[in-house]
Amino acid sequence: MIRITLLLLTIFVSFQVLAINIKGQYIQPNNLSPKVRIETSMGHVVVKLDRFRAKITVNNFLGYVARGQYDKTLVHRVETGYLIQAGGFMTNYTEIEPDTPIFNESGNGLKNKDGTIAMAKQLNDAHSATNQFFFNLNDNDNLDPGKSWGYAVFGEVIEGYDVLEAISDVEVGYSEQLGYPTVPKKMITIIRVVILDEEKA
Repeated sequence: MIRITLLLLTIFVSFQVLAINIKGQYIQPNNLSPKVRIETSMGHVVVKLDRFRAKITVNNFLGYVARGQYDKTLVHRVETGYLIQAGGFMTNYTEIEPDTPIFNESGNGLKNKDGTIAMAKQLNDAHSATNQFFFNLNDNDNLDPGKSWGYAVFGEVIEGYDVLEAISDVEVGYSEQLGYPTVPKKMITIIRVVILDEEKA
């Protein structure tokens, strides 16, 4: 009985370690357009990712998804007609544990057009993107690269844009917990993010 218990415990710990170490490049590795469903408290959004033009960024994002690190997190920034940002904080306002920052792929030819998804980064650090992402609610040309690095676009919304429009209309204000000025006053959460089955040709 003790041996069986120890064996089960070992298997459980092994799965836990495996889950922690899941890397995006091993998820549907031959699929250049993986899709994810972002299930929010206001509805679902389906995003088609572009691994051909944004391989590093897509693999980074899929790693967080596969490890469940976006589940039970906040939509923490909403600016009507501009963007919706998420992926940084749990619902108890603690930060998501980030991976190593990734190379900025903003020069991949994808633009910050209405309905695209892009990686957030620190304003003055081009290669600082980790886990936070945002949806463009307009053609935000100011976020594209020019004389300096831009924000890397890595996919587009193919279903549920109306959900983003609904989120963009919520009342926002200053959050004492986060110290940000445009946080939804009524909490909006990402319940979970699901990697959809690969489509067969």
